[in-house]
Amino acid sequence: MLICKVLKPLVSTNRIADFQHKHLQVVLDGSTQKVAVDAVGAIPGDWVICVGSSAAREAAGSKSYPSDLTIVGIIDHWDPDAAKEMAAGNPTANPAKPSGGAG
Repeated sequence: MLICKVLKPLVSTNRIADFQHKHLQVVLDGSTQKVAVDAVGAIPGDWVICVGSSAAREAAGSKSYPSDLTIVGIIDHWDPDAAKEMAAGNPTANPAKPSGGAG
């Protein structure tokens, strides 16, 4: 699974029949932009959980669905800076805690 940020919707009106009418989103995975099938109704700015490979096809609705990345969840609270600090060895960082304010 990946944590990505939704950048913008991607509209493709002319597509193969197997693609059906699923919504597509441009997501940011680190510094790489990717296209993901949106199974949950994410909007630009949302931090999301994405799955790839056969899990992406199943999450999009079928093992034969032509997807290699599908959004399966919207993260309620995510602080990417705290996540980077935690990865760098700062045990007090909590990426799931909202930044700022009381809480």
